Amino acid sequence: QDGATVSALALDDRVLALMAFTDEPKPGAREAVDQLRRQGLMLNLLSGDNKGAAHTMARRLGLVPETGEVLAEVRPADKAQAIRNWQQGGQQAVAMVGDGINDAPALAAADVGMAMHNRASPLAVGSQALGPNAANDVAMAAAGITLMTGDPRAVAHALDIARRTVRTIRQNLFWAFAYNAAGIPLAALGHLSPMVAGAAMAFSSVSVVANALWLNRWRPQR
Repeated sequence: QDGATVSALALDDRVLALMAFTDEPKPGAREAVDQLRRQGLMLNLLSGDNKGAAHTMARRLGLVPETGEVLAEVRPADKAQAIRNWQQGGQQAVAMVGDGINDAPALAAADVGMAMHNRASPLAVGSQALGPNAANDVAMAAAGITLMTGDPRAVAHALDIARRTVRTIRQNLFWAFAYNAAGIPLAALGHLSPMVAGAAMAFSSVSVVANALWLNRWRPQR
Protein backbone atom coordinates (compact mmCIF):
# COMPACT_ATOMS: atom_id res chain seq x y z
CA GLN A 1 0.00 0.00 0.00
CA ASP A 2 2.93 2.35 0.59
CA GLY A 3 4.39 1.54 -2.83
CA ALA A 4 7.30 -0.51 -1.54
CA THR A 5 8.81 -3.52 -3.27
CA VAL A 6 8.80 -6.46 -0.87
CA SER A 7 11.44 -9.18 -0.80
CA ALA A 8 11.40 -12.27 1.41
CA LEU A 9 14.40 -13.75 3.21
CA ALA A 10 13.85 -17.49 3.61
CA LEU A 11 15.77 -20.47 4.93
CA ASP A 12 14.66 -24.08 4.52
CA ASP A 13 11.30 -23.01 3.07
CA ARG A 14 10.67 -20.82 6.09
CA VAL A 15 10.32 -17.05 5.73
CA LEU A 16 12.61 -15.30 8.21
CA ALA A 17 12.00 -11.71 7.24
CA LEU A 18 10.24 -9.41 4.82
CA MET A 19 12.18 -6.42 3.53
CA ALA A 20 10.52 -3.42 1.90
CA PHE A 21 12.44 -1.24 -0.58
CA THR A 22 11.31 2.14 -1.83
CA ASP A 23 12.78 4.52 -4.38
CA GLU A 24 13.36 8.20 -3.77
CA PRO A 25 12.73 10.67 -6.60
CA LYS A 26 15.79 12.39 -7.95
CA PRO A 27 16.36 15.91 -6.64
CA GLY A 28 14.58 18.33 -8.93
CA ALA A 29 12.24 15.68 -10.40
CA ARG A 30 9.04 17.35 -9.14
CA GLU A 31 10.28 20.71 -10.39
CA ALA A 32 11.07 19.15 -13.78
CA VAL A 33 7.50 17.82 -14.06
CA ASP A 34 6.13 21.28 -13.27
CA GLN A 35 8.41 22.89 -15.87
CA LEU A 36 7.34 20.43 -18.56
CA ARG A 37 3.68 20.99 -17.75
CA ARG A 38 4.17 24.74 -18.11
CA GLN A 39 5.55 24.05 -21.58
CA GLY A 40 2.20 22.48 -22.44
CA LEU A 41 3.38 18.88 -22.64
CA MET A 42 1.41 15.75 -21.80
CA LEU A 43 3.38 13.61 -19.35
CA ASN A 44 3.29 9.87 -18.71
CA LEU A 45 5.31 7.61 -16.45
CA LEU A 46 6.40 4.21 -17.81
CA SER A 47 7.66 1.92 -15.07
CA GLY A 48 8.56 -1.72 -14.67
CA ASP A 49 7.75 -1.52 -10.95
CA ASN A 50 4.53 -2.85 -9.46
CA LYS A 51 1.47 -0.61 -9.59
CA GLY A 52 1.68 0.37 -5.95
CA ALA A 53 5.26 1.59 -6.24
CA ALA A 54 4.68 3.31 -9.59
CA HIS A 55 1.49 5.06 -8.46
CA THR A 56 3.08 6.21 -5.21
CA MET A 57 6.07 7.66 -7.02
CA ALA A 58 3.80 9.29 -9.62
CA ARG A 59 1.79 11.08 -6.94
CA ARG A 60 4.98 12.36 -5.34
CA LEU A 61 5.95 13.81 -8.72
CA GLY A 62 2.57 15.44 -9.33
CA LEU A 63 1.24 12.88 -11.81
CA VAL A 64 -2.27 11.45 -11.52
CA PRO A 65 -2.47 7.65 -11.98
CA GLU A 66 -6.28 7.75 -12.13
CA THR A 67 -6.14 9.72 -15.40
CA GLY A 68 -3.93 7.19 -17.16
CA GLU A 69 -0.68 9.09 -16.71
CA VAL A 70 1.04 6.00 -15.27
CA LEU A 71 1.73 2.65 -16.93
CA ALA A 72 3.17 0.17 -14.42
CA GLU A 73 4.59 -3.34 -14.66
CA VAL A 74 5.65 -2.78 -18.26
CA ARG A 75 8.52 -4.70 -19.85
CA PRO A 76 11.07 -3.02 -22.14
CA ALA A 77 9.17 -4.14 -25.26
CA ASP A 78 5.92 -2.86 -23.73
CA LYS A 79 7.49 0.57 -23.24
CA ALA A 80 8.36 0.71 -26.94
CA GLN A 81 4.82 -0.40 -27.84
CA ALA A 82 3.36 2.33 -25.64
CA ILE A 83 5.45 4.88 -27.54
CA ARG A 84 4.16 3.54 -30.87
CA ASN A 85 0.57 3.61 -29.60
CA TRP A 86 0.88 7.30 -28.75
CA GLN A 87 2.44 8.00 -32.12
CA GLN A 88 -0.38 6.19 -33.92
CA GLY A 89 -2.90 7.97 -31.73
CA GLY A 90 -2.18 11.25 -33.44
CA GLN A 91 0.34 12.85 -31.10
CA GLN A 92 2.43 15.44 -32.93
CA ALA A 93 5.66 14.10 -31.43
CA VAL A 94 6.52 11.69 -28.65
CA ALA A 95 9.66 12.06 -26.56
CA MET A 96 11.04 9.41 -24.22
CA VAL A 97 13.44 10.05 -21.36
CA GLY A 98 15.38 7.18 -19.80
CA ASP A 99 18.76 6.17 -18.43
CA GLY A 100 18.94 2.38 -18.44
CA ILE A 101 19.05 -0.61 -20.74
CA ASN A 102 15.34 -1.30 -20.13
CA ASP A 103 14.57 2.10 -21.68
CA ALA A 104 16.62 1.52 -24.85
CA PRO A 105 13.80 0.08 -27.05
CA ALA A 106 11.47 2.95 -26.14
CA LEU A 107 14.23 5.53 -26.67
CA ALA A 108 14.81 4.15 -30.15
CA ALA A 109 11.08 4.08 -30.98
CA ALA A 110 10.37 7.65 -29.85
CA ASP A 111 10.45 10.65 -32.16
CA VAL A 112 12.95 12.15 -29.72
CA GLY A 113 14.88 9.85 -27.39
CA MET A 114 16.63 11.59 -24.50
CA ALA A 115 19.11 9.59 -22.43
CA MET A 116 20.19 10.95 -19.07
CA HIS A 117 23.83 10.38 -18.20
CA ASN A 118 24.12 8.20 -15.12
CA ARG A 119 27.56 7.53 -13.69
CA ALA A 120 26.42 4.49 -11.72
CA SER A 121 24.38 2.10 -13.83
CA PRO A 122 25.85 -1.39 -13.47
CA LEU A 123 24.91 -4.12 -15.89
CA ALA A 124 25.83 -7.77 -15.68
CA VAL A 125 25.03 -10.55 -18.11
CA GLY A 126 25.47 -13.95 -16.52
CA SER A 127 28.67 -13.79 -14.54
CA GLN A 128 30.35 -11.23 -16.76
CA ALA A 129 30.07 -7.63 -15.64
CA LEU A 130 29.99 -5.16 -18.49
CA GLY A 131 31.22 -2.22 -16.46
CA PRO A 132 29.68 0.48 -14.27
CA ASN A 133 28.32 2.55 -17.17
CA ALA A 134 27.38 -0.18 -19.65
CA ALA A 135 23.61 0.06 -19.13
CA ASN A 136 23.73 3.81 -19.48
CA ASP A 137 25.87 3.47 -22.62
CA VAL A 138 23.18 1.30 -24.22
CA ALA A 139 20.55 3.93 -23.47
CA MET A 140 22.73 6.72 -24.86
CA ALA A 141 23.41 4.73 -28.03
CA ALA A 142 19.67 4.28 -28.61
CA ALA A 143 18.76 7.91 -27.91
CA GLY A 144 19.04 10.88 -30.21
CA ILE A 145 19.97 13.27 -27.39
CA THR A 146 22.23 12.65 -24.42
CA LEU A 147 21.84 14.92 -21.40
CA MET A 148 25.25 15.04 -19.71
CA THR A 149 23.73 15.35 -16.26
CA GLY A 150 21.44 13.32 -14.06
CA ASP A 151 19.32 16.38 -13.21
CA PRO A 152 15.76 15.80 -14.51
CA ARG A 153 15.36 19.55 -15.01
CA ALA A 154 17.78 19.28 -17.92
CA VAL A 155 14.94 17.75 -19.98
CA ALA A 156 12.90 20.96 -19.86
CA HIS A 157 16.03 23.02 -20.49
CA ALA A 158 16.93 20.94 -23.56
CA LEU A 159 13.45 21.34 -25.03
CA ASP A 160 13.48 25.06 -24.34
CA ILE A 161 16.79 25.71 -26.08
CA ALA A 162 15.74 23.41 -28.95
CA ARG A 163 12.63 25.54 -29.54
CA ARG A 164 14.70 28.72 -29.42
CA THR A 165 17.19 27.24 -31.89
CA VAL A 166 14.45 26.29 -34.36
CA ARG A 167 12.92 29.77 -34.02
CA THR A 168 16.30 31.36 -34.72
CA ILE A 169 16.80 29.17 -37.80
CA ARG A 170 13.41 30.24 -39.14
CA GLN A 171 14.20 33.89 -38.51
CA ASN A 172 17.51 33.57 -40.32
CA LEU A 173 15.88 31.83 -43.29
CA PHE A 174 13.26 34.59 -43.46
CA TRP A 175 15.83 37.38 -43.54
CA ALA A 176 18.03 35.50 -46.03
CA PHE A 177 15.08 35.07 -48.40
CA ALA A 178 13.99 38.67 -47.82
CA TYR A 179 17.42 40.03 -48.75
CA ASN A 180 17.53 37.94 -51.90
CA ALA A 181 13.93 38.64 -52.87
CA ALA A 182 14.63 42.37 -52.66
CA GLY A 183 18.17 42.38 -54.01
CA ILE A 184 17.97 40.06 -57.03
CA PRO A 185 15.28 42.06 -58.90
CA LEU A 186 17.09 45.33 -58.20
CA ALA A 187 20.37 43.89 -59.43
CA ALA A 188 18.71 42.40 -62.53
CA LEU A 189 17.22 45.80 -63.39
CA GLY A 190 20.58 47.49 -62.97
CA HIS A 191 19.66 49.50 -59.87
CA LEU A 192 22.42 47.94 -57.74
CA SER A 193 26.09 48.26 -58.43
CA PRO A 194 28.28 45.19 -57.78
CA MET A 195 29.86 47.01 -54.84
CA VAL A 196 26.51 47.73 -53.18
CA ALA A 197 25.29 44.19 -53.90
CA GLY A 198 28.42 42.71 -52.30
CA ALA A 199 28.01 44.94 -49.25
CA ALA A 200 24.37 43.91 -48.93
CA MET A 201 25.31 40.24 -49.11
CA ALA A 202 27.96 40.74 -46.42
CA PHE A 203 25.45 42.57 -44.23
CA SER A 204 23.00 39.70 -44.72
CA SER A 205 25.59 37.19 -43.51
CA VAL A 206 26.55 39.34 -40.53
CA SER A 207 22.92 39.81 -39.48
CA VAL A 208 22.26 36.06 -39.65
CA VAL A 209 25.34 35.27 -37.55
CA ALA A 210 24.53 38.03 -35.05
CA ASN A 211 20.98 36.70 -34.64
CA ALA A 212 22.30 33.18 -34.03
CA LEU A 213 24.72 34.47 -31.39
CA TRP A 214 21.76 35.56 -29.28
CA LEU A 215 21.43 31.89 -28.29
CA ASN A 216 24.57 32.37 -26.19
CA ARG A 217 22.48 34.52 -23.86
CA TRP A 218 20.15 31.61 -23.09
CA ARG A 219 19.84 30.74 -19.41
CA PRO A 220 17.72 28.01 -17.78
CA GLN A 221 14.29 29.18 -16.70
CA ARG A 222 13.31 28.48 -13.12
